[in-house]
Amino acid sequence: MDCGNTGLPVDGSSCGLLIVKMAKPSLDNNEDSAWLGEGPSETQVTTGPDGGEITDGDRPAWDSKIQYVLAQVGFSVGLGNVWRFPYLCHQNGGGAFMLLYVFLLLIVGVPLFFMELAAGQSMRQGSIGVWKHISPKLAGVGYSSCIVCFYVALYYNVIIAWSLFYLGNSFQYPLPWEQCPVDVTTNGTVKECESSSPTSYFWFRKALNITNSIEESGEFNAIMTGCLLAAWTIVSLAMIKGIKSSGKVMYFSSVFPYVVLFIFLIRGLILDGAMEGITYMFYPRLEIWGNMQVWRQAATQVFFALGLGFGSVIAYSSYNPVHNNCHRDALLVSGINFLTSVLASLVVFVVLGFRAKNIALRCVAENLGLLNIMASHGSNQHWWPWFNMTDPSSVSIAEYREWYSHYSSMVGPNITDCSLEEEMNKGVEGTGLAFIAFTEVMALFPASPFWSTLFFLMLLNLGLSSMFGTMQGILTPLMDNFSLLGRHHTLLTVSSCALGFLIGLLFTQRSGNYFVTMFDDYSATLPLVIVVIFETISVAWVYGSDRFLDDVEIMLKWRPPVVYKYLWKYVCLLAMSGLLAGSLLRMVFRGPTYTAWNQSTASEVTLEYPRWALAMIIMLIVFASLPVPIGYIHSVLKNRRVRNTCSEEQGGQEMYCEFYTKSSPTEQLDSKSDHRVLSEETEAHSRVAFLPMGSEHYRLLSQQEEEDDEQDTGL
Repeated sequence: MDCGNTGLPVDGSSCGLLIVKMAKPSLDNNEDSAWLGEGPSETQVTTGPDGGEITDGDRPAWDSKIQYVLAQVGFSVGLGNVWRFPYLCHQNGGGAFMLLYVFLLLIVGVPLFFMELAAGQSMRQGSIGVWKHISPKLAGVGYSSCIVCFYVALYYNVIIAWSLFYLGNSFQYPLPWEQCPVDVTTNGTVKECESSSPTSYFWFRKALNITNSIEESGEFNAIMTGCLLAAWTIVSLAMIKGIKSSGKVMYFSSVFPYVVLFIFLIRGLILDGAMEGITYMFYPRLEIWGNMQVWRQAATQVFFALGLGFGSVIAYSSYNPVHNNCHRDALLVSGINFLTSVLASLVVFVVLGFRAKNIALRCVAENLGLLNIMASHGSNQHWWPWFNMTDPSSVSIAEYREWYSHYSSMVGPNITDCSLEEEMNKGVEGTGLAFIAFTEVMALFPASPFWSTLFFLMLLNLGLSSMFGTMQGILTPLMDNFSLLGRHHTLLTVSSCALGFLIGLLFTQRSGNYFVTMFDDYSATLPLVIVVIFETISVAWVYGSDRFLDDVEIMLKWRPPVVYKYLWKYVCLLAMSGLLAGSLLRMVFRGPTYTAWNQSTASEVTLEYPRWALAMIIMLIVFASLPVPIGYIHSVLKNRRVRNTCSEEQGGQEMYCEFYTKSSPTEQLDSKSDHRVLSEETEAHSRVAFLPMGSEHYRLLSQQEEEDDEQDTGL
């Protein structure tokens, strides 16, 4: 197709291709200067597919700053803060792990979070548009973010469906997971439940009806399929009008979990065993700082806690006013995120302390019962306890353990130790914490349905607020870069949710929990780290950290500390590269495994993935990472084709291609005062029409500058 009257053919549906090169500021060639719009260096500016201008005036905006902060907090504070951070803290040195986490949060998490906030707010586009704006060769980074967001949305909504299922079952008294059911054929307790626990049985058999391995697919779980449909319907209705509808939902979904956490904390602090749990949580074991595995886990938690690389942070900040203080937002949201993790850890450990003490006291009572039986048979041993065996409630765990430490070798194998610490050491995370350990504790509370309803309402809102951000990371970039999709926002939202539900049926079959584990462990980690590495390279090296800070200074009206320059260029890049290398090495040397439930033994076992599942894992990682090299190659070939086209002579008239670079703020002021009409010679050349995108200025590059700058950027 021809663009305007230039006769220059351009592939695709867009006209007016402009290749912009980064160049050193210059005050020469004012007569050739051209005023283009807002945007950083090396970008590809196009008109819309329909030929109309795409302007920023119709872009939605947040109703208030509070709404925006709640949206960012709601996205970053998710289920991982409740069931992943406490487990890592528990397993890796308690207070020592927290100090390590804060250190990595300050030198890696906050700088990268600030970078994404500033990029989205400055360029007012989603992830695809932002990285394409910095360099067309990095457009694939945004597409990779969208793919990973879609992966996460697929399995994250399944967890929301599980929460809906448990929420629905909480309106019963007694709760259905309080006691083992009766086998109607034998009139006895169901063997699988008797060999495990009522909560484990309810989760694995009643909720999931799980198979013994991923290789046994089984039929669809009809109830979970209905819950998944309900979950996607909620997301669709909340997102149907973009941030105008989802932003209002955030007032409840982001605040309600904090109300529940504080209620649980107050209730938990008066439980027997709460102080033991808190002491266990905060006791520092500094030797863990020498373990590189702990560093990798802390860096991964920082990475995912802030939602880096998803594109959702960029999407949310793109709806901000251009002079919003995004630096303060970065510090505020990161701080709230960490404090939420600490609050959730307090709640988890007071509850687990109560649970561990109940299990230990039950153990003491059972052992004293066995000793009473031995005493009733006339045994008269010198090692009989000195405390009252007929009243287990009067015997403390410390007294029993002191007696056992002296006479354990004489009492036989039936009498066991009862250690509260040992129970606390049995760390639980993820679904095991939420759907097994916590449900067991809530069954012990008075008015247990009330507490169960509160807990699963909290999980539901935590999941939904993160889900809204994840979906925004998909929809915003697509609408920004494809005007057809932008004009049909409602249809795009409903279609995306419908597609998510159909693909999500993979997770509602009986083996679906194993696929959730696969996606959670492997589909997002490596691709997201790769995405953030390229984001950091694009800002710190391709665009230039000094230039980026210049733009942020204009936006904020003050210059952020220069330390960010060195953190972006070296510390963050090295940390992310180390995390990528560590994750790859761990995957290669340890091999991907998953935890399965064996029905016959009523216990969990660790299994290796079959070959087809390994191929699926590799395909997921490759498919999410592939847009990065494809985008680079496509841009290089397109640039070369345009250069060749521009250098051709058609009918004796030479075609000219002109290249522009973004002017520095000083250069813009000088250019404004000395702006002239283009010379007649320049006007004689055929020109391509370009779309303005704001108020920033660009100038025409000389051929020598263009060649020199191409060498400087390496792109």
